[in-house]
Amino acid sequence: MAGGWARDGAVNEQIEASISDELARMRASKRPVGESLSHCAECEEPIPEARRAAVPGVKLCLDCQQERDGAVRQRGGINRRGSKDSQLK
Repeated sequence: MAGGWARDGAVNEQIEASISDELARMRASKRPVGESLSHCAECEEPIPEARRAAVPGVKLCLDCQQERDGAVRQRGGINRRGSKDSQLK
């Protein structure tokens, strides 16, 4: 059920599109590329051979990667709806 000027299913389509965009962004940013480093790019500690074999293209040791994964990153949201002002004009 849609309200206002939106057609039926428009809200669900917006939600699905937002989820698809976010999943694509996450998948693209998670894959390391290139050759694995033998030493961490941040702390210069050696990266174990098992980690380099398991994650091709790894650049960080496990400790630095866990620290980076735990950091909160701010990013802007996507407003798929037009503002009410633009709809009234």
